[in-house]
Amino acid sequence: MWTDVLDLNEFYTSTQGQMTVRLLRARLREVWPNVRGETVLGLGYAAPFLRPFMEEAQRTMAFMPAQQGVLRWPREGRNHTALVDELDLPLPDRSIDRVLLIHAIECTEQPRPFLREIWRVMADGGKLIVVAPTRAGLWSQLDRSPFYQGHPYSPGQIAALLRANMFAPMRQARALYMPPTRSRLALRMAPTVERFGQRWLGRFAGVSVIEAGKQLYAGIAERHTQPELAVVRPKLRIASSRDTHGLTGGLSGAARNGKDGQQPAS
Repeated sequence: MWTDVLDLNEFYTSTQGQMTVRLLRARLREVWPNVRGETVLGLGYAAPFLRPFMEEAQRTMAFMPAQQGVLRWPREGRNHTALVDELDLPLPDRSIDRVLLIHAIECTEQPRPFLREIWRVMADGGKLIVVAPTRAGLWSQLDRSPFYQGHPYSPGQIAALLRANMFAPMRQARALYMPPTRSRLALRMAPTVERFGQRWLGRFAGVSVIEAGKQLYAGIAERHTQPELAVVRPKLRIASSRDTHGLTGGLSGAARNGKDGQQPAS
């Protein structure tokens, strides 16, 4: 289920949302320190996290699914957003160098066709970052979080989903150890909590950040032997001496009642 774009925009323009953007941007920059001269595409609601890449990438775009809705971004200058069908992106094959998925993989009802369409538009050697809510983190469990909607994933589930759709996971990180709170004191402590969480809290992060590369060749499982056909055999029952005696007695009685089984005339 896709979160409405107005709800996402309201969250990310709040004080809590701006702190969330700061924490996630730092993690994304660690994974992608340089995108100079490349084409970067954000899918889902990625606009708040694209600005650092916009300043150095050759081209930056933000595609928002039709079920979610679309807002203009950035507010100043030329618009970089478009409303799209996530299973039919309006892009030619192998035209995108980097793809950022956020508020996307957990929301789509068809993750496999969605990832295959991303694979189609990615250039050979392209890179993908998936940001998805974790099962153990509070961000997927509290309804005031923008990651509350949709299906949370464990890091292992995301990696398996990527492998099944021709992406090779390369590195994994975690973010958002701060609970989704509006407390000003907690927000001021958020960077400290984030550093502490990176060291000690492990799987209790709010989101997983997984980078994957486009896999150009994937093996196809082949069946080496034909499956055997099931043969239904009738079950034979061996008559016992009791059955034989009963049958003999029955035949003798029939003979006494008349030839060929007919009753004698009265």
